[in-house]
Amino acid sequence: MSLLPSLLSPSDITLRNNIQIFGKGEETILLAHGFGCNQNMWRFITPYLEEHYTIVLFDYVGSGTSDVSTYQAERYRSLEGYALDIIEICDALELSQVLYVGHSVSATIGHIVAIQRPDLFKALVMVCPSPCFLNIDQHYSGGFEQSDLEELLNLMDKNYIGWGTYLAPLVMGVTDTMEEPEQEVSDTLVQELLTSFCSTDPTYSKPFAKATFLSDYRHLLMDIKQPCLIIQSEHDALVPVEVGYFMQSQIPDAKLDIINGKGHCLHMTYPLKILNSIQNFMAHTS
Repeated sequence: MSLLPSLLSPSDITLRNNIQIFGKGEETILLAHGFGCNQNMWRFITPYLEEHYTIVLFDYVGSGTSDVSTYQAERYRSLEGYALDIIEICDALELSQVLYVGHSVSATIGHIVAIQRPDLFKALVMVCPSPCFLNIDQHYSGGFEQSDLEELLNLMDKNYIGWGTYLAPLVMGVTDTMEEPEQEVSDTLVQELLTSFCSTDPTYSKPFAKATFLSDYRHLLMDIKQPCLIIQSEHDALVPVEVGYFMQSQIPDAKLDIINGKGHCLHMTYPLKILNSIQNFMAHTS
């Protein structure tokens, strides 16, 4: 899909995507949040990263505290529109050869950017990624039947709060067998995610949800040339571990790290494990 770039100045793009820059390192790390989230959800790992990297945070248009007046319905009907956000952010900040870290759908958005503009990324880290959430055939199971996902999307129209209330605990990996301290932390994070979901206007979140859950970008994987780290959760209700193995088999230069943990937001629930995984990966990436 070919999309026209925005005719915005670098300062306008900074405001559009609520770009925040901090840190001390010579290398730059770009952190891209997942669907229904915002840049604040990286806060559990940024205190450790800022000693070694210059960190760039942002919100996709329609998410967080981005400038929703710049929202273009046609552009953001597909993940290519969000990829264009990232390309424009990098160009506005004159970035190249950055370490890109994408959570969930932002991993796929990063794949699009890596292929369209290979100069921008030195390496990619994917936290709980999935190139396709759908069960396709006996060779690929993304975790969901299309009818189930369509029903979930329709719930956004019928009962937006109910949709968020159902999805947030699922994403965070809440179970009935948690010990009390873990349960308290999980409940706090579930409430944060629910607040993030429900504070986003469905005008923006539903097209993003459709682009996230009903798309199939498996065909891109073999064309990614940069070194990649795939970080999968051992117990993720949204993405089966088998998806991680599939991605590793398709990406030419990929390492898979399966984290012993629960949920789809490992950077929030197991930040030190994610940090160690990234550090080990970068130590062996030239």
